Amino acid sequence: MAKATKKQALGRGLSALLKDPENDIQSVSDKNADKVIGNVVELEINSIEVNPFQPRSNFNDETLKELASSIRELGIIQPITVRKLDFNKFQLVSGERRFRASKLVGLKTIPAYIRIANDQESLEMALVENIQRQDLDPIEIALSYQRLIDEVQVTQEKLSDRVGKKRSTITNYLRLLKLHPIIQTGMRDGFVSMGHGRALINIEKKKDQINIYEKIVSDQLSVRETERLVKAYKESKNKDGSGKKQSSSNEVPNFVAKGMDALKSHLSTKVDITTSSNGKGKIVIPFHSKEEFQRLKKLLIGE
Repeated sequence: MAKATKKQALGRGLSALLKDPENDIQSVSDKNADKVIGNVVELEINSIEVNPFQPRSNFNDETLKELASSIRELGIIQPITVRKLDFNKFQLVSGERRFRASKLVGLKTIPAYIRIANDQESLEMALVENIQRQDLDPIEIALSYQRLIDEVQVTQEKLSDRVGKKRSTITNYLRLLKLHPIIQTGMRDGFVSMGHGRALINIEKKKDQINIYEKIVSDQLSVRETERLVKAYKESKNKDGSGKKQSSSNEVPNFVAKGMDALKSHLSTKVDITTSSNGKGKIVIPFHSKEEFQRLKKLLIGE
């Protein structure tokens, strides 16, 4: 108990230091910066603004009230993280649920770790921290990955290292953004799972995606049932008006079959190969972003 009181007193002392205009800390090299950065500081809630880079947009009211009740009884166990914007002005990097719940309780101050970061660093910290959460929906995760790629300018390989996920996992999430917006919303609201979404991605026409999506919801289809439904749809599209399959064959020549695995392994991506009865065929290499296209181009032609 004495230790907690001492820590709280230290936080308040540092808070007073930050309110002194003569000790306005703007960088890690400033005087007294070492006393603040890395320590828990008790900050006035009104001096903190929310993070515009926050990838999470849905906050469940019920769970927020439960967290507020816990904070009222036990206090804040894990401090939030902020970055310094100006004199006695801060911005959230992580911990928005704790911040919102503390405001619900009516707290005037909140314990916080202070960081010195620019906009890009703040965006990256917020996105990476939020991706690690267990309660984000698949679309929120996909949007966070896409923002890191677009705004922080990281490749999928580097992103894989940053968040500790396989590149194929990141690619699967990014592909969800190609679904019709209605389906994305349904996934965020819990009507369908990521497994359903991954099956629906194989349907090119958005109108047909919606038709199958509506059937999934109305009939409460499982992921396996959805995959079978999508397979049946694609097989029907591969037939002409007479009900006969088109001339392309599902039989892959031996020389093609032997080279497919090596080609897929070299490119680290799916490769579609179709052949006809006269021995001719085509290779289709899909890509889902500019960065992935550049990676494939470099592997194929060395540029």
